[in-house]
Amino acid sequence: MMQLVALDSTPALVIAAGDRAGIRFLEFFASAIRNPHTRRAYARAAGDFLAWCAGAGVPSITAVQPLHVAAWIELQTQTRSAPTVKQRLAAIRHLFDWLVTGQIVPHNPAASVRGPSHTTKKGKTPVLDATEARQLLDSIDVTTPIGLRDRALIALMVFSFARVGAALAMRVDDVYVQHRRLWVRLREKGGKRHEMPCHHTLEAYLHAYLDGTDIGADPKGALFRTIRRGTGQLSDTPLPQANAYAMVRRRALAAGINTNIGNHTFRATGITAYLKNGGTLENAAAMANHASTRTTQLYDRRRDDISLDEVERIRV
Repeated sequence: MMQLVALDSTPALVIAAGDRAGIRFLEFFASAIRNPHTRRAYARAAGDFLAWCAGAGVPSITAVQPLHVAAWIELQTQTRSAPTVKQRLAAIRHLFDWLVTGQIVPHNPAASVRGPSHTTKKGKTPVLDATEARQLLDSIDVTTPIGLRDRALIALMVFSFARVGAALAMRVDDVYVQHRRLWVRLREKGGKRHEMPCHHTLEAYLHAYLDGTDIGADPKGALFRTIRRGTGQLSDTPLPQANAYAMVRRRALAAGINTNIGNHTFRATGITAYLKNGGTLENAAAMANHASTRTTQLYDRRRDDISLDEVERIRV
């Protein structure tokens, strides 16, 4: 974020348009976009596009035309997936909308540009079946703080359908008792607060983690933390998402699981397991805090089993 608001990070085409344009450009990232992941993605897209425009001889951001946007999008489709290209086009559209309302440019050159068509009924996230998920959880040595932490984190993502970002943003007091049951409080995309009761397995794992690490005495501290070097004990530093991914890959390898899983695997695994056991799509969407059941359907991999059974019918 600090790099975005530094004047020397402002693209040359924006600087050429004057101080008002420069301030408005930086305000787009500082004020209009709250999600840090979206901010980074949009900043990369805007930076790449404006650098390409400069190389194409465009003198200022005020001189960008629909033809420039269309040509850049066409180049993007040659090296990037359709969803990524659509996201990058959205970044340019939103940026120029912001500049139009700030009276920096007269019109949005990206408004009339169409991105690549893309439809999907199934997500790409690798999913574990229930047996593999249990195998992974049971393989973790929970005689150490790091083992208790890792098991609790993976179980949280499986049994509450939590995104890894929301899980890692939790504080200790986001695990609490209500109606004589343990609940978790998640802060999802857009700042939406989502609360749900714990599955009995998750409840047991969270209790073991909190009791075995003594972090319950720090209610405002991060729930999932890094390990102090050389001590094997939890630090006060929240566990970064990259570290969580490395942990998941390491644990899967140690458990003998060959599926190329990531952090998001457990959200999809939990949703699929719930639906296989008679859960409804509407309730799954509510539990996952999805605005639409169409999003939830991307995580439903029940048809994978059908496909495997049908493939086995091929006998030659």
